[in-house]
Amino acid sequence: MLKIAFDPIYIHPLVAGHRFPMLKYELIPAQLLHEGLISNENLFSPAIPHEEVILWTHNKDYWEQLRDLTLPPKEQRRTGFPLSARLVERELRIAQGTIDGCRFAFDYGIAFNVAGGTHHAGSNWGEGFCLLNDQAIAANYLLHHNLAASILIIDLDVHQGNGTAEIFEHNPSVFTFSMHCANNFPFRKEQSDLDIALADGTGDEEYLDLLKSTLPQLIAQQKPDFIFYLAGVDVLATDKLGKLSLSKAACKERDRFVLEQCISNKIPLQVSMGGGYSPDIKDIVEAHCNTYRVANELYF
Repeated sequence: MLKIAFDPIYIHPLVAGHRFPMLKYELIPAQLLHEGLISNENLFSPAIPHEEVILWTHNKDYWEQLRDLTLPPKEQRRTGFPLSARLVERELRIAQGTIDGCRFAFDYGIAFNVAGGTHHAGSNWGEGFCLLNDQAIAANYLLHHNLAASILIIDLDVHQGNGTAEIFEHNPSVFTFSMHCANNFPFRKEQSDLDIALADGTGDEEYLDLLKSTLPQLIAQQKPDFIFYLAGVDVLATDKLGKLSLSKAACKERDRFVLEQCISNKIPLQVSMGGGYSPDIKDIVEAHCNTYRVANELYF
């Protein structure tokens, strides 16, 4: 069964002036339900994780400043959000949604978080609309409970997964792979285990050739027993923040290739949706829904 954590906390879509990134979290499951691809049985609403789970990934002082709403104004501005209890609760539930998704992935091969992909949050900072790093938290949860010994994080958002790279910089059990636009946020990059930095305007053929020549070899070398995939659709040519030039067809082919690699190697996969900032909300929703359509086709 395709299991999807949906965004359970409504934050006004005009927060921080970014309407579409928030609105899409409602529209994606609504579209999938409309198509009959999923039913309400496929959707689950995450709970709140225990503090100790957050502290396996994030610095205690940073977490307590979030929890107690005492994060300094300068650090709040860095996140792009005005800090509130509701926002912190939302980030906690997103993290738990990814953890729960891992457990469903063991059962069904794949699971999704309709939000998540908060890869700019480092061990002691929030940045770029990310406060807590959901896939890093879930990866450490798997390691702590001996549910996985070797983890691969595939980050194909247009922006480098700088927070994820920093969190696992000295952890040999987690290999971080980020393929992103070089000349884009964050302008101070961290070092992933493997970074592929793409030139502005990189298009379908070059992008897919690079991915297809890299990922199978990477899986063969690392032999992960669990994979996280950040499937940002801000790689689209229509994206106002992206600077790459992928078509929706190529973005869908990207997703198909990643999922096929996990299937052929029998590796459980958790997918968080990441970024998408095209001016037309229909482009964002369609590209994100393509990831679910491919998963439904390949797995179910």
